[in-house]
Amino acid sequence: MTFVVTDNCIRCKYTDCVEVCPVDCFYEGENMLVIHPDECIDCGVCEPECPADAIIPDTAEGASSWLEINRKFSAIWPVITEKTDPLPDAEEWNGRPDKQRHLSEKAGEAA
Repeated sequence: MTFVVTDNCIRCKYTDCVEVCPVDCFYEGENMLVIHPDECIDCGVCEPECPADAIIPDTAEGASSWLEINRKFSAIWPVITEKTDPLPDAEEWNGRPDKQRHLSEKAGEAA
């Protein structure tokens, strides 16, 4: 099992999860984070830290498509190892449904 970041991270990009990750397996895109599934040690400490409830186990319903998205982008986005500020309008986007269409494939500012 591994954990994956899902669509509720899109346009929020809270990084509370990054701060607690013992293996630095988070990668940063322009408007969301992903977890590298081969680097995640399945400790689960990130899941309760996410204010947007965007992190789920890969065994959860609907997680398989997110596992592939996390795998794809963690291979091309830069690693993020320190907490940063969320996106300016994160509160407005937190909890909005169907955010996948807003996924940007660009790397984050940390590149």
